[in-house]
Amino acid sequence: MKHTVITKDNFESEALGAEGLVVVDFWATWCGPCRMIAAEFDSMPDTENVKLCKVNVDEQPELADQFRVNAIPTLAFLKGGKLVYRHEGYLKAEQLTRLFEQYR
Repeated sequence: MKHTVITKDNFESEALGAEGLVVVDFWATWCGPCRMIAAEFDSMPDTENVKLCKVNVDEQPELADQFRVNAIPTLAFLKGGKLVYRHEGYLKAEQLTRLFEQYR
């Protein structure tokens, strides 16, 4: 699944302004579970009406603070610019697919 790198400069247009479900993956390069969930996303095909965005919490602490990210990986599911679901921790591709279907 392709992803968009998010910074404070493009967050509004790429994440909040996007149509459909936006999944924001808050991660860091040193985080083992973050690398594991990235591999799960990489194994998934692009999904219609689901956009994956990645926020490096070390490079974008303002966005991490805005979403009160205390643990990573944290996934924020946004629809119409609003938070509809949040998950902390690792998920397998099958679990991600079910969540996509539920919140799409």
